[in-house]
Amino acid sequence: MISVFENRAPKVLFILGFFICFSLISVRVVGQVSPAVFACDATKDRKVVHYGFCNASLGRDARVADLVRRLTLQEKILNIVNGAGNISRLGIPKYEWWSEALHGVSNIGPGTNFSSLVPGATSFPQVILTAASFNTSLFEAIGKVVSMEARAMYNVGLAGLTFWSPNVNIFRDPRWGRGQETPGEDPLLSSKYGSSYVKGLQQPDDNADPSRLKVAACCKHYTAYDLDNWKGVDRYHFNAVVTQQDMDDTFDPPFKSCVVDGNVASVMCSYNQVNGKPTCADPHLLAGVIRGQWKLNGYIVSDCDSVEVFFDDQHYTKTPEQAAAKAILAGLDLNCGSFLGQHTAAAVKKGLLKESDIDNAITNNFATLMRLGFFDGDPRKQPYGKLGPKDVCTAENQELARDAARQGIVLLKNTAGSLPLSPAAIKTLAVIGPNANVTKTMIGNYEGIPCKYTTPLQGLTALVATKYLLGCSNVTCGNAQVKEAKKLAATADATVLVMGIDQSLERESFDRVDLRLPGQQPLLIKEVAKVAKGPVILVIMSGGGFDISFAKHNDKVTSILWVGYPGEAGGAAIADVIFGYYNPSGRLPMTWYPQSYLEKVPMTNMNMRPDPSKGYPGRTYRFYTGETIYSFGHGLSYSKFSHKIVKAPQTVSIPLDDDHVCRHSLDCNSVEAVEQLCKKSVTFDIHLRVQNKARHGGSHSVLLFVTPPSVHNSPRKHLIGFEKISLKGKSGTLMRFKVDVCKDLSVVDELGRRKIALGQYVLHVGNFKHTLSLRIRR
Repeated sequence: MISVFENRAPKVLFILGFFICFSLISVRVVGQVSPAVFACDATKDRKVVHYGFCNASLGRDARVADLVRRLTLQEKILNIVNGAGNISRLGIPKYEWWSEALHGVSNIGPGTNFSSLVPGATSFPQVILTAASFNTSLFEAIGKVVSMEARAMYNVGLAGLTFWSPNVNIFRDPRWGRGQETPGEDPLLSSKYGSSYVKGLQQPDDNADPSRLKVAACCKHYTAYDLDNWKGVDRYHFNAVVTQQDMDDTFDPPFKSCVVDGNVASVMCSYNQVNGKPTCADPHLLAGVIRGQWKLNGYIVSDCDSVEVFFDDQHYTKTPEQAAAKAILAGLDLNCGSFLGQHTAAAVKKGLLKESDIDNAITNNFATLMRLGFFDGDPRKQPYGKLGPKDVCTAENQELARDAARQGIVLLKNTAGSLPLSPAAIKTLAVIGPNANVTKTMIGNYEGIPCKYTTPLQGLTALVATKYLLGCSNVTCGNAQVKEAKKLAATADATVLVMGIDQSLERESFDRVDLRLPGQQPLLIKEVAKVAKGPVILVIMSGGGFDISFAKHNDKVTSILWVGYPGEAGGAAIADVIFGYYNPSGRLPMTWYPQSYLEKVPMTNMNMRPDPSKGYPGRTYRFYTGETIYSFGHGLSYSKFSHKIVKAPQTVSIPLDDDHVCRHSLDCNSVEAVEQLCKKSVTFDIHLRVQNKARHGGSHSVLLFVTPPSVHNSPRKHLIGFEKISLKGKSGTLMRFKVDVCKDLSVVDELGRRKIALGQYVLHVGNFKHTLSLRIRR
């Protein structure tokens, strides 16, 4: 056993990445560099100094109004599509709204390119793995780095300022090909991830003017979107039938948090219909909820071509002009695609729209660009004007990518004496598997060009002597090299099997139909384990989970790690964990189901809650009643942590007005969490003692769950708080969770109303439970 457990890694592995030549995938790279795109350039046209919209001393509303009143109808229409046209007479250049930054600056979307000047950007782990860290400060730190690199690229004409990230859809079904892009299945974790990442992207470094934006983020895809293409059902034709209860307690909370807590600059509506209406044509969802209830300060954009989709594919309207009018009147401000550019003028001519309706849309769009400084002249004279290529792919940024992967990696299984391995004791390490020496697989989808790659094989080889075998020609593994793999494992001091899948088996527009490892991967794992001389460590690279019960219950498979798609430094991070330079602390952000789950649950059934009469077991840890392979929140450590609630109330009373019906009735099982009650701010503290009983230090994610009274089909349990802490060996700490009764303990009833259930609650932290009673103050 290795005695080095501090969260650090050998310098040789860090240096390795700077000197290894990598074969980068051929993607769009431009050679020529243009200066940043911006309006109100007085060096090109002196007239702009007399325009109110170019006068930074005026209020933002006045500037936007001045610009809108100067535009013709056709010029206005140029600015409700992602490829906004130039208005040369006013000194306004064309602008591309579509850029992506899911886990690093990406060149998916026409707004961003790489060049010889900036050949790559820091590629962080795919979101599902970062979420497994349960670390809100990490979420925000990554956002800050991504926005800094984005601004640096904007300044040399390689990127825009509007980035359509993050994806905060709930990972409802394990087959979903885009689950990898999300923070997982839990509404609170997804909400915290979304609002934290948005703050990191958007908030100015100096916080001098919080209304300004560093870059503009966008939370997508609103709403109930989590099916791409499953057994002939695709997102362009799917009607998600969702109860109001599920909408309000599962699908909508992450978007609400993006807007209310993160002050996100944009929300994107999705392709699918919800209860018979396309989301991008639903005035209740767009104008009513996003802008009306949540008070979005920004613009609403369609997913790409989704307006065309609800006309051409869903046949929601009879004419394209009707479709254009439906979208704009519903509250859509910007169309990713050309549909509104082609049909809006005709919609106005036919009386389906007023020009003032278009004014409303472009007002929201221009206000966002104003907040970004687009109309303030030369960006070199503004905040962030000194950023440039030197600020992209810095050593600090790349180290954060490596640390993010380490924090997220989940140790699913560990037999005593297996991990961590000792570099001194391992003379030969067998490294086997189709994902053992991959590069692009590690960065998932919506990727950019990374600064560099360190593959798992390279990371491990930097520490010990390795012998490598591909094992399968690709992840489908039609014909495994079983004989060769067994021979290698039989003579090695330890064996690392790097298995899993890649974008060929889970991606946008491609959902899975199986929860088993593909092809002969299980055969290869079992046969290698039978003959291996030393410990067998199974490493699974994937976005979604698997039924790996065969490995979980196989004593010869001594350790299992899930590493998501770990980003550009993934191989270094994996090696750090395997050899004990980092003590694993990740926890699963989604449930791993058995293969039998697929037989009971069609992907098209949106219901979260179980229906025993139909043999339907429900979805996610909050409602699912069946067996699991690994549960949400599961994750082991090389240390042993214990939890104890040392101070918490036994009873909590809530005040009600004298004339409230429940004040004098014993029949009420819940009270409505109305604004009047919640303003009274009923809160209490939970004090915990967390101890590291091992001699080795490490990080630990503390998750606080609650099981509410069984009313209104409430969740079996749900997460109400989490925090990542670090403890030295044989040490402990006191920590506190503040619980807000309205916010944290309330449930949603069958009609979508938020209620506070009366009765007994059970708080869960690790294996420790505490019971409290919630009652009316009389």
